[in-house]
Amino acid sequence: MSAIQEKVVLITGASSGIGEAAARLLARRGASVVLGARRTERLEALAAEINATGGSASFQHLDVTHRPSMENFAEFAFDTHGQIDVLVNAAGVMPMSPLWNRKIEEWELMIDVNLRGVLLGIAAVLPTMQLQGWGHIVNVAPVAVQGLSPESAVYHGTQYAVNAISEGLRQEHEGRLHVTLLSPDVTGLADPLSERIAASYTFERMHTRRRLAAPADHVARAIAGAIEGYGVTMPMRAAARSKPAAHAW
Repeated sequence: MSAIQEKVVLITGASSGIGEAAARLLARRGASVVLGARRTERLEALAAEINATGGSASFQHLDVTHRPSMENFAEFAFDTHGQIDVLVNAAGVMPMSPLWNRKIEEWELMIDVNLRGVLLGIAAVLPTMQLQGWGHIVNVAPVAVQGLSPESAVYHGTQYAVNAISEGLRQEHEGRLHVTLLSPDVTGLADPLSERIAASYTFERMHTRRRLAAPADHVARAIAGAIEGYGVTMPMRAAARSKPAAHAW
């Protein structure tokens, strides 16, 4: 049996881009995917498509910047399936422009979605994973370990921070919690990350670079590979069906 089969996988940013591609692929490989994003009409259509083709998908409205929304998302997944095996933090925004443009609201948006959203996701699933004795968190942070490019200081800053958080989480729970950081180059222009690139010359530069970048389905295969790579037998699966409370490992 595939290491992905029967796993309960929560995916943020699942309405498009990397999150959507990951949902389709993981469902095809036997996971029960729980989809979260703000655009619930797109989640509903995606879940219906997955279920109609023999997969297992459910969805919940999710604002990754809002703590109660993230906690409700994790609670919905637990109440539906009785366990949480994997969290894929795939939500992200990229409204890049030079710092001298002082687009402070866009800076705040990137900090809230790209960084705060990851932290809130981790916080929401850790109690269940701690109680179970297993779990896997996959953080998707494009260009988190690659060189800074012009007009991308704030965006890169959030991705570097996710890199540090991922490594810190891995060190804190080594041997008990799997942590994966995926740092692909920017993906295709259809990805919503590109929808809010502010400066026209920045957008043109990104357009040129993305001709050589991996599409979202390639990143989805990397996510599946990371989950497959940690395909250990999970003990005490029934124990996860009692409501978890936060505690030390």
